Amino acid sequence: MTDGLPAHLTLRADMLATLSKVRVEMMPDLAALFQHFARSIADEIKANNAASQPTRLILPVGPVDHYPILVQICNEEHITWRNVWTFNMDEYCDWQGRAVPLDHPLSFAGFMRRVVFDRLAIDLRPPPDQVHFPDPLNLDWISQRIEAVGGIDTCYGGLGYHGHVAFNEPPISYWHTITPEQFRNSLTRIVALAPETIVMNSARSTGGNPGLLPPMAVTLGMRDILSSRRIRLCCQGGSWQRTVLRIALMGDEDVAYPVTLLQNHPDYAIITDENTAQAPIPDIAA
Repeated sequence: MTDGLPAHLTLRADMLATLSKVRVEMMPDLAALFQHFARSIADEIKANNAASQPTRLILPVGPVDHYPILVQICNEEHITWRNVWTFNMDEYCDWQGRAVPLDHPLSFAGFMRRVVFDRLAIDLRPPPDQVHFPDPLNLDWISQRIEAVGGIDTCYGGLGYHGHVAFNEPPISYWHTITPEQFRNSLTRIVALAPETIVMNSARSTGGNPGLLPPMAVTLGMRDILSSRRIRLCCQGGSWQRTVLRIALMGDEDVAYPVTLLQNHPDYAIITDENTAQAPIPDIAA
């Protein structure tokens, strides 16, 4: 039942690294993947600390399973975040475009504080004014802060069902066409979540109830992400991410899959696991 599918959707997993337009690193399983992702962040901070250099990171909430590992590594190895500046990719907003409060169960800012910053040893935590989240009431502020600290060293992120990076949803309009170049230069902005994003995220975070998921978000634009010196995306979703992974690696540039707009970045890699890398063949038990 694969007749007519693009070739990159039928390739064996062991062929992806050879044929991909993008550097891809494949881990044997999720445990190794999250260990690798956490170790990469910790080692970057550790190396910059040793060189008396700052570390400036864009961080996601999704994936999240690497964060407890990262905190454990930093606490055990006494890797300080005192010279780390963090910029989170995005935050959920209510129907009026206001960020959900910190105590909302789906708040990304609340999650990062509970799971990352508050669990670092007190003497290792970054100063509060070095921790940033996009503000829907002051959209340009976070980009100005990124510029003020010297730009981003590494953007760490994930990958959405239809290729959104942060909440850079594919633009859908009856009246306007957004070119790839325009989208690459997109700024921090408020977005309405796409229906498929709401379905996917509610399946994973609200027990399948889309009415409990905030309908909007504020997101860093593609310009800040592409301006990062390095980009590392984690693709760990198993069967539901198999198609978008292959589009990210080998698909044509298309605003319908925003991740394809990253393909020409000079230092960009996707880290995945062997299960997610399998071909998306129809299977009733998938």
